[in-house]
Amino acid sequence: MMQAAVQAPHASWLSLAWRALTEPSLVRRLLVAQMGLLALLWTGVFIYAATENGTDTPVLKETSVYHAIATVADHLADSPARQYHSLAALDRAIHQRYAEAEGVSELAPGLLVLQRSAVVYRSPHLPQGAEAESFVANAASDAVRDYDDGRLKWRVRVVADVTGARVAMFVPRGGWHMFITLASHGYYLAPMVISLPFLLLPAWLSIRLALRPWRQVAQEVASRGPQDLAPLSYRGQHQELAAMVDSIDALMARVAEASARERSFIADAAHELRTPLAAMRVNVEALHGQTWEWRQRELLEGIISSGNRAARLVSQLLVLMRSDAAASRIDAGARVQLDELLQDRLAVLSGLAASRGVELELQAAAGVAIDGWRESLVSLADNLVDNAIKYSPHGGVVRVGLWHVQGWAVLSVEDQGPGIAPELRSRVFDRFYRAPKQTQGGSGLGLAIALAAARLHGGRIELLDGEQGGLKVNVWLPAP
Repeated sequence: MMQAAVQAPHASWLSLAWRALTEPSLVRRLLVAQMGLLALLWTGVFIYAATENGTDTPVLKETSVYHAIATVADHLADSPARQYHSLAALDRAIHQRYAEAEGVSELAPGLLVLQRSAVVYRSPHLPQGAEAESFVANAASDAVRDYDDGRLKWRVRVVADVTGARVAMFVPRGGWHMFITLASHGYYLAPMVISLPFLLLPAWLSIRLALRPWRQVAQEVASRGPQDLAPLSYRGQHQELAAMVDSIDALMARVAEASARERSFIADAAHELRTPLAAMRVNVEALHGQTWEWRQRELLEGIISSGNRAARLVSQLLVLMRSDAAASRIDAGARVQLDELLQDRLAVLSGLAASRGVELELQAAAGVAIDGWRESLVSLADNLVDNAIKYSPHGGVVRVGLWHVQGWAVLSVEDQGPGIAPELRSRVFDRFYRAPKQTQGGSGLGLAIALAAARLHGGRIELLDGEQGGLKVNVWLPAP
């Protein structure tokens, strides 16, 4: 058990790290783009330096080195073996000085010495054959020329000494061979690998700072409520961000206009329906009071019941529209004593409960109050208690409670009815939705009105199983 508890946080940390790496991120996208651009620029510079510019090592400019080599070749002309070994020693010294010090021995300068048109020394890695010898023999003294042996390009300086010797220094000039050789020795990847950690942090910091206005707009949008469709307060000078903010403002203006038209239409339609429904009810009740056969009386009772249901639906629609309209107001409402409000509403609903054989119980802590709108709280209490009465069996009890819990006023309404299945509890707050197999009539707006009232006050509603098998509704409202 302890091992599983230890592994759980570790697995959670790994999952969070994996999510951070795999989820799309604009900062990471810009960071990768910057690093990719730097790598591309470095690759271009490296290729250009390796294949075009070449490497003019300082040995080409050291004229004294050429004369020293010619002097050695002249003084040891009578001893070819000693002459060769001495020139080889000088060649190795040049090799170590100008090539191995940089770690690229394959690109070392090469030495070719002619004495009386005969080759007395040639570096092992220089091109073989008479073509190179002819090139050195015919080159102008102290001139730097380019030579291509078919594999490498060389930059060559030939110095003719007074002793008659011609000393030529071959330096690799460029080409893909040089590029591959330099890359294989780490001159391409090593600078990028070493500099990458030092570039990532400044690049990440600069991107974060540049995206700060973007985050401010995102935070303002995230802090808005569903009814807050006013234009965004951020007004930056950045062209890209200003275009996005203007588009969001235009979208919210269209949504606000459409929502206002919808609420106005429903409110007007509901208001207009109240008068004909009331007139129909008066006429039907007048007919119902006359002498009729039982079948006709049953039909009239059905008409009265349908009329009452339609009138209740119209009334609930008006309440819902008023709740939506109140949600966009900026005033804080007034102090409302919830315990007194519940006593008044239960007194009003006691007649309905008595007609259905349901008992109402109230357990309310004294002095529980919130800042809000009394009309909206009345509709909240009426709909919850009305639903509880309607779905409770004959002889059942509806318990209404109110108490104060750590800065919250908690209103509880519990019945002994059939309850709501857990898988349907998230859907019963949708407007006009009714759970399947319901035996009681209704419009499906009661819980939607209660939820709108709770959200208007910054609260929430939770549906739980009742202690005696019914449904328990808890409403949490922030209390001062």
